[in-house]
Amino acid sequence: MSKPATRTSGLQAAGPSYGSDPSGLICGYLFTPGAAAQALDCSAALDWLRVEREPNSQDFIWLHFNLSNLQSEKWLAEQLSLPEEFFDTLQEGPGSTRVEHADDSLIVVVNDVTYDFSYDVSEIATLCMCVQRNCVVSARRHALRSVDRLRVAVKAGERFESPMSLLVHLLRDQADVLQQIQRDAAMRVDAIEDTLLSGRMTAKRGTLGSLRRVFVRLRRLLAPEPGTLFRLLNRPPDWFEDDDVQELRAATEEFSAVLNDLAALQERTKLLQEEIVAHTTEQTNRSVFLLTIATVVALPINIIAGLLGMNVGGIPWSQDPNGFWIVVAIVAIFMLIAGWFSFFKQRD
Repeated sequence: MSKPATRTSGLQAAGPSYGSDPSGLICGYLFTPGAAAQALDCSAALDWLRVEREPNSQDFIWLHFNLSNLQSEKWLAEQLSLPEEFFDTLQEGPGSTRVEHADDSLIVVVNDVTYDFSYDVSEIATLCMCVQRNCVVSARRHALRSVDRLRVAVKAGERFESPMSLLVHLLRDQADVLQQIQRDAAMRVDAIEDTLLSGRMTAKRGTLGSLRRVFVRLRRLLAPEPGTLFRLLNRPPDWFEDDDVQELRAATEEFSAVLNDLAALQERTKLLQEEIVAHTTEQTNRSVFLLTIATVVALPINIIAGLLGMNVGGIPWSQDPNGFWIVVAIVAIFMLIAGWFSFFKQRD
C-alpha cells in the first residue's frame, strides 16, 4: 500500500500541530488478532506497510489524521496508495453518509457531531475513511464524538479482529452518540410539553425551532446510512469475513432504530410548535376581540360628544338644567344597545 517515495523535508518544518504530529497524524495503531493494539507513528506505519505479508494475514493498522493540518493530505498522497475517490471525498465537505467501492477499497463518509455539540446545525461534521484489507485511514477536520470514543476504546485495550470490526464499532459509537442526543432532546421536549399541558406558556417557539432544525439536519445527513450499508451487505468485498457481515448488519439495524426514534421526536417537536402557534393566535384573537368591543361600546360617547361639542347654535338642552342627565341617559342607552349587540349577538 505504501509508496517508495521518501518523506519530504517540508514535513519537518516548524508550524502549528493541531493536536497531531507534523504529518497530521493524530493516532496510529497496529492490530493483531488476540492482542491489544500497539501504538504507531508515521515511520513505524510506513515500515509495516512496506513489509510483504501473506494474503491470509489478519494484521491491520489504523491511521487517523487531522485535516486541519495542511500537511495531512500531502502526506497521504505522497506516502500511501489510496484511491483517487478518497481524496475527492476529502475536498467535498459535508454531505450525506455513504459507502462506495473503489477498486479493492471502501470509501466511507460518516457524519457525526462535534465534541462540544450544543444543538447547533453547524456543529455537524464529516469523517472520511478508506477501508482496505490491512489498513484503515480516517481523516476529519473537527474533533468528533464517535471517533474519539473509538480512540478511547482502543487505548483501553479493546481488541479488533478485522478492519470491518473497527468500522462496525465506529458505527455503533455513532448510534450511541445519536441516541444520547435523542434522549437529551427528548427530555427538553418533555419539559416544554409539560408546561404546555399545565397552561404555562413559558416555552418559546424559537427553542423548539432550533431543535427541529437540528433533527432535520441530522436526518438529512444520516438517513441514507442504513440504505448504503444494506447495499454493501448485498455486495461485500472479497476480503469480508462472515462475522464482519453479521456485525455490520446488526449495527445497521441498531442505527435504523435510532433514526426512527429521531423521526418520532421530530414529529413531536413539530406538533408542539403548532400548538404554541395556535395558542398564540388564540390569545391574539381574544385581545383583538376585546379591543373591538371597547371601541364599539365607546363609539356612541364619541359621536354624541362630537355633536354636542360643535360651536353652533341649536344645541339641544343647552339651557335645560337637566340637559346633562338627559345626554347621559341617551349615551347609556346607546352603550347598552351596542354592548348587547357585541356580546350576545357574538355568542349567537
